Amino acid sequence: MPALTGRNILIISTNYGTESDEIGKPLEYLKEQGADVTVAAPQKSPIQTLKGDREPGPTVDPDLSLADAQAEGYDAVVIPGGTINADGLRVDADAQRIVAGVAAAGKVVAAICHGPWLLINSGVARGKTLTSYPTLQADLTNAGATWVDEEAKVCPANGFRLITSRTPNDLPAFNREILAALS
Repeated sequence: MPALTGRNILIISTNYGTESDEIGKPLEYLKEQGADVTVAAPQKSPIQTLKGDREPGPTVDPDLSLADAQAEGYDAVVIPGGTINADGLRVDADAQRIVAGVAAAGKVVAAICHGPWLLINSGVARGKTLTSYPTLQADLTNAGATWVDEEAKVCPANGFRLITSRTPNDLPAFNREILAALS
C-alpha cells in the first residue's frame, strides 16, 4: 500500500505564473505515494505554469477555487513558487486563510522557492526557521523568521510542521520531507 493512502493534500496556486516543476512534480509524486491531491486556484480555469518565470509550461486544471477551499479535511497544504505566482498568492485573502487554517489545525504547511512569501502574509513565518529562494532572505528575516540556506528545512512550529525548500533543484528533498511528515 502506498505510504500516503488516506491522506488529503491541497496544492494552492494562482492561475498564472506558477513554476511548472514546483506544482507538477509534487502533484505527481504525492499522487504516486497514494495521496488524494486537490489543486485550488482563484478561478477554476487552467493554471498556466511557467518555466523560469518566462517560458510557458504545461497547464494544470484546478479542482476548485481558493474561495471554495477549506483548511479542514486536509493533512497538508503545498505552496509552489514562481515569482509571479507567489506574489499573487501572498496577497490573496483566501490563500492566507487556508494556510493559517492548516497551521492552526496542527497540519503540514510546505512552501518552496518564492512560496514562503505567503507564510509571511498568513502570519505563520514569525519565530520559525525556514529556507526559500535566496532573494527572500531579507523579507523573511524582517518578518521575524530565521533564514537558512538548506535544500529542505523542517521546522516543528508550535503544533504544525513547516517544510520549506529553495528551488526546483531541491524538489526531491522537498517531496521526501512532505512524505516523511505525513507517513
